[in-house]
Amino acid sequence: MEKAKDLTSLNRIGEGYLPGLLGIRVTGIGDGSLQAELTVQNTHLAPNGFLHAGSVVTLADTACGYACVANLPEGASSFTTIELKSNFLGTARDGVVDCEAKAVHLGRNTQVWDALVRHRESGKLIATFRCTQMVLWPR
Repeated sequence: MEKAKDLTSLNRIGEGYLPGLLGIRVTGIGDGSLQAELTVQNTHLAPNGFLHAGSVVTLADTACGYACVANLPEGASSFTTIELKSNFLGTARDGVVDCEAKAVHLGRNTQVWDALVRHRESGKLIATFRCTQMVLWPR
């Protein structure tokens, strides 16, 4: 994965991959944080008409993963997710879903990120998310 630290580069790395296919967009980046969004479309819904849990997890995992890329230690080559957990508290059928990822731990070998996923129009919390990333180093 190419190292990226600006919005244009971070959005470009998802093109042709799941984040790009789902329409996930990075909208902000700061020290130890990243914001992303997803405009809900029919393809993001489960057959019951509600936002699919996989769409929510993909948004949160993408936000945390891109934030990890932007915060890799000097000399690291990439990362991989080694654990993730999500709690679902609500849903959406339309509108925009926002995600904010925040660093909990930025270590040499691991990073831990928390994310909150919200429905923009209502402000309703859809999910909480936490993941652990293993930092990869060149061999």
